[in-house]
Amino acid sequence: MYDLHYWPTPNGKKVTILLEELGVPYNIVPCHIGRGDQFKPEFLAMNPNHRMPVLVDHAPKDGGPPLPVFESGAIMMYIAEKEGRFFPQDLRGKTEVTEWVIWQMANQGPKTGERGHFFRLGDTKGDQSYAVRRFTDEVNRIYGVLNNRLYDRPYLAGNAYSIADMIAYPWTVTWAAQGQDINEFKYFKRWFDELSARPAVIRGLAVTAGDPEDPASLAPEEQARRAAMLYNQRARPAPG
Repeated sequence: MYDLHYWPTPNGKKVTILLEELGVPYNIVPCHIGRGDQFKPEFLAMNPNHRMPVLVDHAPKDGGPPLPVFESGAIMMYIAEKEGRFFPQDLRGKTEVTEWVIWQMANQGPKTGERGHFFRLGDTKGDQSYAVRRFTDEVNRIYGVLNNRLYDRPYLAGNAYSIADMIAYPWTVTWAAQGQDINEFKYFKRWFDELSARPAVIRGLAVTAGDPEDPASLAPEEQARRAAMLYNQRARPAPG
């Protein structure tokens, strides 16, 4: 059994898509990032980077105690390798899938996240136009990378659907809100439409972690507390 410490963001949905594709049992442990669950001591013991998701495998292959795994890419490689699906273990196949998993973690996720951050700020912190343009263009470049990769192969790592596809897909679902038009990228759109129709992908995207919350409904004091906790984070002191 796997426990997934989760909130329904693209980084969480990568993992639920994989778990649904595999059809293995798992348990969702809500990690409400708006409230700051990721800073609780018990969470930091599993992930010193205080970011969700975190996977806990209660039956690791070495027969030892429960094993926590943090970072969504590492989680997906761990699960897929253990379950023996969606992550080839031959030298060339494994290398190709790993390249795209790391590409997503280092490029698509961070750049798309930065675009969203500066766009949401609007003019509340001054003129954000350069930052919004910079990261909108970078996200456009990333869609071009995906499109060019997919023009002569069905999936990112070749002929087989893999965790390389699952890790990239959730970050493309909100393409319109990212200031993009996927009709410009016909090879990407073919891939996107195919993945969007997969039953396990649909189920994985639908996984929740409790009732949705309207931030505007929070008291001003709570809104201020959360903003101070979540934005402009600096180094946390070492214990002791």
